[in-house]
Amino acid sequence: PIESAQAGDIVAFAGLPDISIGNTICDPSKVQPLPFVKINDPTVEMTFSVNDSPFAGKEGKYVTSRQIRDRLMRELLKDVALKVEDSATNDSFRVMGRGEMHLSILIETMRREGYELQVSPPHVLTHEENGKVMEPMERVVIDVPEIYQGNVMTALGARKAILMNMQMMNSRSRIEFRMPSRGLFGYRSQFLTDTHGEGIMNTIFDGYAPYRGEIQMKYTGSLIASESGETTRYGLYNTQDRGQLFVGPQTQVYEGMIVGENPKYDDIAVNPCKTKHLTAIRSSGADEKLLLTPPRIFSLEEAIEYIGDDDLIEVTPKSIRLRKKILNTELRMKEMMKKRRELEAQKK
Repeated sequence: PIESAQAGDIVAFAGLPDISIGNTICDPSKVQPLPFVKINDPTVEMTFSVNDSPFAGKEGKYVTSRQIRDRLMRELLKDVALKVEDSATNDSFRVMGRGEMHLSILIETMRREGYELQVSPPHVLTHEENGKVMEPMERVVIDVPEIYQGNVMTALGARKAILMNMQMMNSRSRIEFRMPSRGLFGYRSQFLTDTHGEGIMNTIFDGYAPYRGEIQMKYTGSLIASESGETTRYGLYNTQDRGQLFVGPQTQVYEGMIVGENPKYDDIAVNPCKTKHLTAIRSSGADEKLLLTPPRIFSLEEAIEYIGDDDLIEVTPKSIRLRKKILNTELRMKEMMKKRRELEAQKK
């Protein structure tokens, strides 16, 4: 405890009610508030909602909409770049921030505190200006070994990036792009792969520009569980021929949960819980000889990058599960066919 402090000292105040970031503490005889530093508007939004999967409430301590809402409101007191709005339903909230990482940190913090929820894919926040739709842009600076320069330029070119500057420094290249913020969704993992982990990428918000058209982010489909139960080695062995697995044996899954990736664009319904019928010749011990490829386990950031528009992430203190918005296989197929017919009609 101290009675006074000089300019440059770092001090802490306790017991002051009703204060927020940006307030100025003054001498009562000379009230002169400092100008508030402008905080850039949010550029990305995600929908936080109550978990409604078949496993809802089994792993989290705080699971209701009221508890999630109270936690988000508390976050607003210390995070001035965050915005929270009620959504169309009572069980969901629009959470807006300064990027994927900003929101993923909040989700991970809530998860560690015992909250259970589900989140949607990130979407950029656009606005209209002079009759044109404007979207947020990023200035991207990449340092990469020269041999991987072509991989980076090809990938970002497909994501509507415009090359602004390029410099050679010994055996490395420094490349500067300006591109839509949404073009970076899902790119960081690909960037690490394309540069063999040797690339460095930095981004910063760079204003708004007219909408640059659709960007195809995902070129693969999903393997989706067609029934609920516990995965078996036999079921996964037959499933892995379709693509990369996301779950291992003896894992609880439910209908509509994403259990793997399909190299083709369409989703495929699979049954990883399938068991082998035992006969006098075949025994259960034979399953031990079935070799499984190790599953790909997602971190929260990787899951946010991976999911598509019709997917959700179920986040609990113990698990991160990828799932479809529509869990029922038959209803999901009907919705998919309906969208295809609408796209074909638009093309005509």
